Amino acid sequence: MPAYLVAHAKGQRGDALIEDPDLTLEIRDGWAILADAHGIAYAVPTEQVASIQRVDQEPAPQKE
Repeated sequence: MPAYLVAHAKGQRGDALIEDPDLTLEIRDGWAILADAHGIAYAVPTEQVASIQRVDQEPAPQKE
């Protein structure tokens, strides 16, 4: 499942972990926008963000 960790810039409030099966990230007009098939799930001005990192992992392959 796609998951993004949004680390806020120094002086801003806590970090956010956003998870959703259909989550996408778009940077547009000074905003970091995380959205799914239903619309925007989370949006934050880019000047308030230190980093955005995708943190989900693919499942390990099954051994036969």
